[in-house]
Amino acid sequence: MATSGGTKAVVTALAANIGIAIAKFIGYLLTGSSSMLAESVHSVADSSNQALLLVAGKSAKRKASEVHQFGYGRVRYVAAFVVSIVLFTLGGLFALYEAWHKYSDPHPIDSWQWVPIAVLLAAVVMEGFALRTALKEAEHARGSMTLFQYIKASRSPEIPTIVLEDTGALLGLVFGLFGVGMTLATGDGRWDAVGSAAIGVLLVVIAIFLAREMTSMLIGESAMPQHHDAIERAIAGDGVERVIHMRTMHLGPDEVLVAAKIGVSRGASASQVADAIDAAERRIRDAVPLRTQIYLEPDLYERGHVPDDAAGAPTNGAAGAAGNGH
Repeated sequence: MATSGGTKAVVTALAANIGIAIAKFIGYLLTGSSSMLAESVHSVADSSNQALLLVAGKSAKRKASEVHQFGYGRVRYVAAFVVSIVLFTLGGLFALYEAWHKYSDPHPIDSWQWVPIAVLLAAVVMEGFALRTALKEAEHARGSMTLFQYIKASRSPEIPTIVLEDTGALLGLVFGLFGVGMTLATGDGRWDAVGSAAIGVLLVVIAIFLAREMTSMLIGESAMPQHHDAIERAIAGDGVERVIHMRTMHLGPDEVLVAAKIGVSRGASASQVADAIDAAERRIRDAVPLRTQIYLEPDLYERGHVPDDAAGAPTNGAAGAAGNGH
C-alpha cells in the first residue's frame, strides 16, 4: 500500500511549495511581473492543496460509525477532488485573468530585473526535488505500469495528485521563465502576459483531468484488475464450487468491498456452507494486500444456467452470509 509513500510525497511537496511561494511573492513585489504573480498564486494553491491532502489522510483513519458504516476512506477522494477545484480556480483562472489584465495594459520589468530569473531558477530546483520524490514513490507503487497508466489506474489519490501538481509546477516555471525572459529581452510586457496565459491553460487542463479521475473514484471503482482476479481465484476452494458472479468496489484507497454469489454443493449442510464461507474469506484476505469487507451469498449453481441478476448488483437471496472486514 502506498499510504506512507503518499504522505512522504505530500510533505515534501508542501515544504517545497511554501518556500517557493514566499520567494515568488517577493519577486513579484519587487518587479510587478505578471508571470511571477501567476506563479506565486499557483504555489499558494499547491501548498493549500497539499495541506488538505494531509488533513484528509488523517481524517480517513477514523473508525466506522453508525452513520458511516463503511468508514471514512473516501474522504481522501473528496480532498483530491477539492484540489482539482482549487487548481482550476485559484490557479488556472486567476493566471488567465492576470494574463488578460497584463496584455491589456502591458508594462516592462524596469527594476530588479535579475530577481524573477533568479527566483524562478531556484524554484525549478526545489520543484524538481519535490517531483523527484513523488516519482520515486510512484515507481515503488506502479510496478510494470507506465507512469500515465499508473495515474489513470491508481486507487490512491495522493501520489498521482502530487505527480500531476509538481509536473504542472515545473512546466509552469518554464513558461514563466519564457515570459519573463522575453519581456526582459524585448521590453514588451505582453510577453509576460503570454507566460501567465500559458500557466493558466496548463493548470486548467491538469485540473480537469484530475477532477475527472476523482469523480470516477467518488462514484465507485472496482478493485484493480490484478486484485479483482486474485479475489475471484481465491474464493473457489473447499466447499465452494465456483463464483457465480462477483462485484468489488473501493471504499477507500486501501479498502475494498467484495460481494459475490457463490455456488455450493446441493447436499451441503448449513454448517458446511458456513465453514466454506469462512474459509473463502480467509483465502481472500491472504490473496490481496488490502483491508476487505466481504459479503458472500451461497446459491446452487446449475451448469448452463445464468442467474437473472448476474449482470447487475447482487440481489437478496433466501440465504446469505456476510464477513466482517478486518
